[in-house]
Amino acid sequence: MAIKAIMCDIDGTLLSSKGYVTDKTVEMIKKAREKGILFGLSTGRDVNSIQTLLKDWHIDGLVDLIVGTGGAEIYDYTLNISKAQYPLDGESIKEIIEHFKDMDCNFAITENGIIYAPKDDEYIQFLSEADHIPYKVVNYDEYLTKPKPKLMIICKPDYMDRIIERAQTFKSDKFKSSSLKTASDLYEYMDPHISKTAGLIEILKLHDIDIKDILTFGDADNDYDMTLNAGIGVVMANGSEKTKSAADYITDDNDHDGIGNYIEKYVLHLD
Repeated sequence: MAIKAIMCDIDGTLLSSKGYVTDKTVEMIKKAREKGILFGLSTGRDVNSIQTLLKDWHIDGLVDLIVGTGGAEIYDYTLNISKAQYPLDGESIKEIIEHFKDMDCNFAITENGIIYAPKDDEYIQFLSEADHIPYKVVNYDEYLTKPKPKLMIICKPDYMDRIIERAQTFKSDKFKSSSLKTASDLYEYMDPHISKTAGLIEILKLHDIDIKDILTFGDADNDYDMTLNAGIGVVMANGSEKTKSAADYITDDNDHDGIGNYIEKYVLHLD
């Protein structure tokens, strides 16, 4: 197939464990773009924080498209178009937090490049440091008067099974939401319309590209849907078993040029 766009998850996929894109992968991205293939990011991170980190990641000037906040935001550099869609109602977020309030966790909402949390603890400090995004502690009763992109629950990895078990008992008569584990220490709630696939379809429409004409790279459970729906869905060796089950190909891990190796071997030799 003729690949028209390459869309990559960031954490655990495009970024090495050292927090940047390796030299070989950068080189292969450049060569793919020289062939007229668009390059973009499809991630749970918000667009604003991504834009501030592109230089640190060594890919400044190489990104054409961004699908952010798990599909709730899009930004197109080539057309200078941005859009946010389907935020989660603030009252719904309050109901979710109430359901988990007695558990060993914290809550976080990333907006405009800042992580907002209701309390200061090791969980929010770790998330802020790991994602290189500043955080603020705010009164959630005041902060949640307007809809927000999504809610993250942060906990220790060995506590995640208890979070998932509790999530299975959450129901709301007034609001709809969907949820899933997105990392070993993150569980997220969002509007049911939101997915990386939905965000990809939205931004690809701007270029008259069908999702079956793109190549995606991912690793975690929240990459499952885009891996399944892309023309070619590639998963890192360090990826989750769920997402690997939907993959067309398993490439090397994020510390061994998994993306660069695949592009070099299968994309740059395709006509």
